[in-house]
Amino acid sequence: MINRYQELIEQTFYFPQEGFEVDGGYLSFNKIPIKELIDIYGTPFKLTYLPKITHQIQKARHLFKQAMQKVNYTGNYHYCYCTKSNHFKHILNEVLRNNVHIETSSSFDIDLIYKLYNNGKVKKNTLIVNNGYKPEHYIKKIAQLVHDGFYNVIPVCDNKQEIELFDKNFNTSKVSIGLRVATEEEPNFEFYTSRLGIRHQEVISFYEESIKTNPKFQLKLLHFFIDTGIKDTIYYWSEFKKIIKLYCDLRKRCHTLKAINIGGGLPIKNSLGFEYNYEYMINEIVNQIKEACEKEGIPHPDIFTEFGKYTIGESGAVIFSVLGQKQQNDAELWYMIDNSLMNTLPDSWGIYERFVLLPINHWNKEYQRINIGGLSCDNSDYYNSETHLNQIYLPKFDSEKEEPLYLGFFHTGAYQDALSGYGGIKHCLIPSPKHIVINKDENGKFHHELVFKEQTAEEMLNILGY
Repeated sequence: MINRYQELIEQTFYFPQEGFEVDGGYLSFNKIPIKELIDIYGTPFKLTYLPKITHQIQKARHLFKQAMQKVNYTGNYHYCYCTKSNHFKHILNEVLRNNVHIETSSSFDIDLIYKLYNNGKVKKNTLIVNNGYKPEHYIKKIAQLVHDGFYNVIPVCDNKQEIELFDKNFNTSKVSIGLRVATEEEPNFEFYTSRLGIRHQEVISFYEESIKTNPKFQLKLLHFFIDTGIKDTIYYWSEFKKIIKLYCDLRKRCHTLKAINIGGGLPIKNSLGFEYNYEYMINEIVNQIKEACEKEGIPHPDIFTEFGKYTIGESGAVIFSVLGQKQQNDAELWYMIDNSLMNTLPDSWGIYERFVLLPINHWNKEYQRINIGGLSCDNSDYYNSETHLNQIYLPKFDSEKEEPLYLGFFHTGAYQDALSGYGGIKHCLIPSPKHIVINKDENGKFHHELVFKEQTAEEMLNILGY
């Protein structure tokens, strides 16, 4: 009896499922026939499926609107996109098509805002939240935005010294600002308190001494960020309730304070076994804010969310070919792929992030335990476990007689290009792969475009000064 790979997947997970199914022996991703793209472009390549971005934004908006209506919540909801998760033009164009707001993290982000404005993608009424630790050159650019008439800019104070730089660089009165509160990290983290934000115990005194008395500024927003994201854990709810209590205490002293910014995003699917009740979590967030504010006799605040990974993570994939097989000992068989995992998926190496990994073909073949090796000479350039299991199973195939095995790493759209320095200098001079963007017209027909060719030796050597 042959234990086929497709049977393994169907017996282990609910399959097919949203985004993934097998058609004619080949895997499709959001109905996209991956094998057709392989035949046209060859491997390796990255792909971005733009309609998934719009789907994610609309899903979150709907769930927050529904949760607010259910409990008669009177504040508004604002969806912000974190540009740091992916800055590419095709990404921002799709995000902004949904009339969302922007969260920035650094000085160059402001230059990006001006580019988007000049291209008609951002307006002067677009709400722009400025986060991060701010050197003066970043603050100068934020001030320039305000002086140029962008009237919904909210710089968020990350530390007490920043207010002095705000005062020095802003020439306008009644500038809306925010305060970021430092949160405690999870108990198993390497340090106890986040390096970002102002200490919880100092927020109110800082407001009283440095903001309330300054006619240039009005406090509009309280911001907090949980690095592990919005999860149904004792840790998350404990930090969340502390911040809501602080918001209520601060709101009684500051009547211009009208919004709370829930940093840390919703999770995305990193396994076929992924389970997360988005509706329940959003209902709980809205209801807990409402109950706390009503108990303290203050108005319901506007709710801001900053979703980066959630917005674009599930839109991305990286497709490889298996170049060869290496049996290194009795227990370790390696599939060697045609690029570097460290270079293309740095989170898999740096923080042991797992992605949805599936073969594109050979689903009817017997499966075996596999290690995946990248092309670089680094010992860490490998992938050998799944989120739900400490090992990987993939189809067997004859690399000399059969069609090559093609592998897809899915939901890779957030952070990987920025962290890998897409198109820049690469470990072992292994080039950045080509990048394909896929859209769908009103008739449901897919359109694909090669937006970046595979990096050439000349391009990389030019960066290196040769």
